[in-house]
Amino acid sequence: MTPPQPPPPPPDDAWIRSHHRLLPESQSLLSSHRSVIAVAISRVNQFDAARLDVEMSAMLKEQLVKVFTLAKPGMLFQYEPELDAFLEFLIWRFSIWVDKPTPGNALMNLRYRDERVTATELSGKGRTGLEGPGLSAPQKIWYCVASVGGQYLFSRLQSFSAFRRWGDSEQRPLARRLWTLIQRIEGIYKAASFLNLLSFLYTGRYRNLIEKALRARLVYRSPHMNRSVSFEYMNRQLVWNEFSEMLLLLLPLLNSSAIKNILSPFAKERSSSNKEDTVACPICQVDPATPFIALPCQHRYCYYCIRTRCASAASFRCLRCNEPVVAIQREGVSSGK
Repeated sequence: MTPPQPPPPPPDDAWIRSHHRLLPESQSLLSSHRSVIAVAISRVNQFDAARLDVEMSAMLKEQLVKVFTLAKPGMLFQYEPELDAFLEFLIWRFSIWVDKPTPGNALMNLRYRDERVTATELSGKGRTGLEGPGLSAPQKIWYCVASVGGQYLFSRLQSFSAFRRWGDSEQRPLARRLWTLIQRIEGIYKAASFLNLLSFLYTGRYRNLIEKALRARLVYRSPHMNRSVSFEYMNRQLVWNEFSEMLLLLLPLLNSSAIKNILSPFAKERSSSNKEDTVACPICQVDPATPFIALPCQHRYCYYCIRTRCASAASFRCLRCNEPVVAIQREGVSSGK
C-alpha cells in the first residue's frame, strides 16, 4: 500500500490574493460594528453656559442704553424688541457664524457639534467621543432665524395683540380667533419645552427645542480643560443673602426699647444743641407754655401734648428715653398727677 501523496504547495501569491479578496468584507464588518463613543456632558455646564449668555446680553444692553441717556425719555422702550434682537444677532454673528463658541460656552469649555455626522465619517480620526465637525452653514442660518428672528417676531406679535386687545369680547371674531391661536401656540411650545427639558435631564442632550431640531449638540472643546468659572463671588452673594434674610426674620422679634436701654450707657454725651432740644416739647417741638414733666424720667412736655398721649395710649413711653410714663407733674410743683 503506497502512502498518500501530500497536497501540492500553494502558489507564491496565494496569500496576497486571499488578503485582497477578504479585505472589503473585513472593512465592512468593522464599520458596521463601529459606533460613536458615548460621552457625558455635564448638564450643569450647559445650563450655566445659557445663563452666562443671557447675562452677557443684559450687560451689552445696559451699556447700549447708557448711550441714549440724554435722548427723549421712553424712546428706547418702544424699540426694546429690536434692541434685544440686534444684540442677539451680534452675539450669533461673532460666535456661532464664525465657528466660535458663545461667551457662555467658551467659559464652560463647550462647543456645538453636528450630530448628523455618522461614525463611519469619523473612523479616520482619534476616538475620544468629542470629535466631529461644527455646525454647517444651513444649521447656523436656521439657528439665527429660530433663536433671533423667532423670538423677535413672537414678542412683537404679543405686544401688538395686547395693544389691539384682540382678546376682548368686543373685538371682531377674526381678532379673537387669532388671539386664541396665539395662546394655543404658546401653550404647545411651553409643553414641548417642558418635555424636552425632561429629556435633557435624562440624556444630557439638547437644552432647547432649537438644538434638538437642528441636532446641534454641545460637547467639550477640550477633554482636559475644566470650566474657568470662579464661585468666590457666588459664595459671598449666597452668604449675604442668607444673612439678610435672617436679619429680616429676627428684627421684628427684637425689643427695640430694651436694645436702646442696653446701648444708652455707651452713647456719647449730648452736645449743647441736644441740651437745648430737651427744653422743647418732643411732641410739638416748641417751648411749652404750660410745662409738665413725665415721671419718672423728668422730661419736659406741653400739658396738652402729654395729656393727650397718655389718654390715647395706656402704656405711653417717653419719646426721649423710651421709659414708660406712669404719671405727669407740673414743672416746679410738688403735687403729682
